[in-house]
Amino acid sequence: MRDVVIALIPTLLAGIYFFGLRALIVTLVSVAFAVLSEYVYEKLAKKPITIGDFSAVVTGMLLAYNVPVTIPYWMIAIASIFAIIVVKQLYGGIGMNFMNPALAARAALMASFPTAMANYVAPNTAISSFLHSGTYSNLVDAATYATPLSKGTEVNFLEAFIGIRGGCIGEVSTLCLLIGAGYLLYRKVISLRIPVIFIISTAVVLTLTGTPISKLPVQLFMGGLILGAFFMATDYVSAPVNRKAQIFFAIGCGVVTALIRNLGALPEGVSYSILFMNIFTPLLEKYCIPKVFGEGRDKK
Repeated sequence: MRDVVIALIPTLLAGIYFFGLRALIVTLVSVAFAVLSEYVYEKLAKKPITIGDFSAVVTGMLLAYNVPVTIPYWMIAIASIFAIIVVKQLYGGIGMNFMNPALAARAALMASFPTAMANYVAPNTAISSFLHSGTYSNLVDAATYATPLSKGTEVNFLEAFIGIRGGCIGEVSTLCLLIGAGYLLYRKVISLRIPVIFIISTAVVLTLTGTPISKLPVQLFMGGLILGAFFMATDYVSAPVNRKAQIFFAIGCGVVTALIRNLGALPEGVSYSILFMNIFTPLLEKYCIPKVFGEGRDKK
């Protein structure tokens, strides 16, 4: 968990640069209420205090990365409490929750406060000017800025990769997300199996459902695909452990993500796809267990 926190720092720095100090404050509020709610619950329930394992910190950071910088502080505080107590602690604490707490809290925010969750702002324009791009030069009303996935302002590949686009705090900079993912791979905290299959499946289904191949690279760097594939679909608790099950899990995530993006009413489907496949994790684990050599034949 400490390694995951370290891997998420480059993305936090990018969020602060592109969206200002409010990105840091939102993240700190989310982390503080996640840690505090875990401590208070375990104290009242007379359970061992586990805030030192950094799992609540990771939940708080990932939740903050999945919301726009304009979200009111009280909303992110409530979402953190919901993630820790309802999704994690009521199921027995770390290792017992059946879905990703941060994504479940994000889904709850989307259902309860859809307007606040779609209130994106335009990012810092300094790098955009340096790249000779006028994409954001005429944006005046930042509060109503739409992400490219929701048919907002068009951005090119380089802007999408660096992070010069609207979106949630932690999803805009693919570059920084990949730096963090590289660190996790180096530390052997995660493997490439789920992320790569997730991204490839998304690309294939996007193409089959109408996305032009020329726009595919930008589509893959938009929204929360990179963040979800490397940092949330690989969650040890809610993702399968069996290798074969991981393949089906990742394919399912990619298919659902692409279908929601191209055929659904929402512009993004990464978080819902992961939550949806989290529900099927026990079934995938059950039916993908490899047989022991020599097993399965009745003795005569």
